[in-house]
Amino acid sequence: MNIFLWILQTLLALHTIMGAVWKFSHTAEQTMPSLKAIPQPAWFALAGVELLCAVCLILPAVYKPAAVLAPLAAIGIALTMLLFCVMELLSGNANMSSIIYWLVVVGVCTSIAYGRLVLRPFA
Repeated sequence: MNIFLWILQTLLALHTIMGAVWKFSHTAEQTMPSLKAIPQPAWFALAGVELLCAVCLILPAVYKPAAVLAPLAAIGIALTMLLFCVMELLSGNANMSSIIYWLVVVGVCTSIAYGRLVLRPFA
């Protein structure tokens, strides 16, 4: 189980890094028209938070006392994805494939948080 959680954390960290790089090079509206309500400074701040979360997912591999950060980072990423889902639904022109994608990421985040907090606490 521990190896599986590390694989999920690594994949989620890579996914999150790619999303952060995308945010630095594209506006919210270029990404998804439904996200145009997010101002550019907030979009960049979100990219910075995503980079921090990605580091927190991997940091426990080299520094064990930081193990509590991995489930917190996963929860933070899940909340961001849920925010995107809500914004997409409120846009009035919901793209279900985007919502499903974000919900799959939420599922991965939830698995990591549950695994690290309940099944294998801070391993």
